Amino acid sequence: MSWVVILALAGGTYALRLAGPVLRDRLSVSETVKRYLTLAAVALLAALIGTAALLDGTEFVGIARPAGVVVGAVLAWRRAPFVVVVVAAALTAALLRLAGVR
Repeated sequence: MSWVVILALAGGTYALRLAGPVLRDRLSVSETVKRYLTLAAVALLAALIGTAALLDGTEFVGIARPAGVVVGAVLAWRRAPFVVVVVAAALTAALLRLAGVR
């Protein structure tokens, strides 16, 4: 059963990836639709970041993880190297948890 599901998902993935180059010249989208698709992608990404940073399942995670996300976001905004952003965010959350802040 699981091999059938894996093969079906692989086929679907291949079909979706093939649809882009095949349909590129056949479909035309207005500038308004392109703008809304871009805004929808940004909104979806923001929602994913928000739920991952603030919730664990249905419970609030506390202050340590969001504080780490804020530190990482500020450093990324200031164009710090990626390694510095990740290490500083993780270190912030770890030190707050070590200090007893949930």
